[in-house]
Amino acid sequence: MESFIAVRELSVGAFLEALGARTPAPASGAAAALTGAFAAALVELAARFADDDAAVTRAQALSSRLTQLAEEDSAAYTAFMESRSEEARRLTIEVPNEIAANAGEVEQLARKVRTQLTSSVAGDTEAAEELARAAARVARRLAELNA
Repeated sequence: MESFIAVRELSVGAFLEALGARTPAPASGAAAALTGAFAAALVELAARFADDDAAVTRAQALSSRLTQLAEEDSAAYTAFMESRSEEARRLTIEVPNEIAANAGEVEQLARKVRTQLTSSVAGDTEAAEELARAAARVARRLAELNA
């Protein structure tokens, strides 16, 4: 069994197909991580309009890390399904917790950038906040369920 899905290598359509397949991964952890990454990309967009280079850089880093976490979540859950070991279970808790933390930071960054905007992209920061909040909530719940 493949240990993870290389999310960066997939088209959106291919990822959606993989998500809907009858396989243990990718599943809701990867979906939450990518939702957080989408939110971070929206923050990046808004930060560019706000001429906030530091926020652009941080949003890019968060988007990249959340995309990586989507892969790590798939790998962790696949490893747990194969081994049922405590080490593998630990990762099915740690990775979603990290997804939640990163998504929470995206939400805070979106809120900060929104205060710098008066243009129509302020709506993008509001969308980013909502997406990031949902991603963090889902990831925290997954960590609880996997504990």
